[in-house]
Amino acid sequence: MMVVDRLKEWVAMSIIFVFNLLPIKKNKIIIFSYYGSQYGCNPKYITAYLLDHAEEQFDLVWAFNEPDKHLLPKQIRKVKMMSFNYFYELCTAKVIITNYRTTKFFHKRKKQYYIQTWHSSLRLKKIEKDAIEDLTEEYLNMAQKDSLKCDLLLSGCRKSTEIFNQSFWYDGEIFEHGTPRNDLLLQPGKPKRAQFMEKINLSPKKKVILYAPTFRKHNHRSFYNLDFKKIVNAVERKFGGSWVFMVKLHPHLKGQSTKLLPGHVHDVTRYDDIQELLFIADLLITDYSSLMFDFSITKRPCLLYVPDLTRYTNGERGLYFDLEELPFINAYSNGQLINEIKNFDKQSYEQNLNEFFTKIVSYESGQARKKLVERIKEICFEEQRSKLNEAI
Repeated sequence: MMVVDRLKEWVAMSIIFVFNLLPIKKNKIIIFSYYGSQYGCNPKYITAYLLDHAEEQFDLVWAFNEPDKHLLPKQIRKVKMMSFNYFYELCTAKVIITNYRTTKFFHKRKKQYYIQTWHSSLRLKKIEKDAIEDLTEEYLNMAQKDSLKCDLLLSGCRKSTEIFNQSFWYDGEIFEHGTPRNDLLLQPGKPKRAQFMEKINLSPKKKVILYAPTFRKHNHRSFYNLDFKKIVNAVERKFGGSWVFMVKLHPHLKGQSTKLLPGHVHDVTRYDDIQELLFIADLLITDYSSLMFDFSITKRPCLLYVPDLTRYTNGERGLYFDLEELPFINAYSNGQLINEIKNFDKQSYEQNLNEFFTKIVSYESGQARKKLVERIKEICFEEQRSKLNEAI
């Protein structure tokens, strides 16, 4: 098998060598999210803004592991990851955008521009250089090489910038204008909310509790034991209205969600776009997921259900924050979670949020995509404009 893998790698590297001799197409952008597994996260929202607001004509290419499974706007071309066509598009694109690391099969050319959006606005769990003991040697090698290729790294707040500076093997420009996918959460809502609710077969009249826990090592599942019915009852008594429980488990558990979840909750584990789920959620319950920071800008209630806090922090990964430092409400049992819902104080919660935003120096203003697309236009067309001006 190793011989076959080496042969495939040799073929790929040979193709890359040839395609890297071809001219770079100034307006071509190649984009992928989570190694080609989805159409989502920051790359999706940047793409949508490019389609709606870019005056110049861009050639947009998205790469997927299974292109036929993704329905995209007709202006976007699709290509299969690691295919002959993929390498052609990658080698001749002016701009490369992704939310994760690139592999050894991206040999960045001198005039290419690589934008790393990352996949969280701020994180609780330690990453990269700060989590070396939890990462494989293969990943660390890939991450360090990827950092050297990067031209622009996006940041949602000053605290994120600090984390990137200490953990990312990167000393280039950090673009401090917010998180493109979070622009959605700062938009006004009723028509868009109704549209998203229809996509998941829920009435727009319903209010929504979203439960979105993170993944545990060794496949532990006993910590997902929410008392869903009692929580819904408590929320309805506290806030009024008719509520539904929507649950999105980690992608690692995508094939097991029907076994893990009771039939009376709305399972959205297979739904790709978590930002749309956050947009329609009236209350979020999570644990150690960075989604808490995205959701915080809506100022809607967020509660952390962390019955395994000691075990998680000792055995999973270190944290950048003590949970008590965060503005969110912590609960260590179902009983405490229900009690915290009953005693929720909106004014106190929002005050804590505002103090936290000041502490981390948030850059989230709903303008992240606009600012980034302005930069992309400069990258793609400034040289062209300069030559035109010289000719005139």
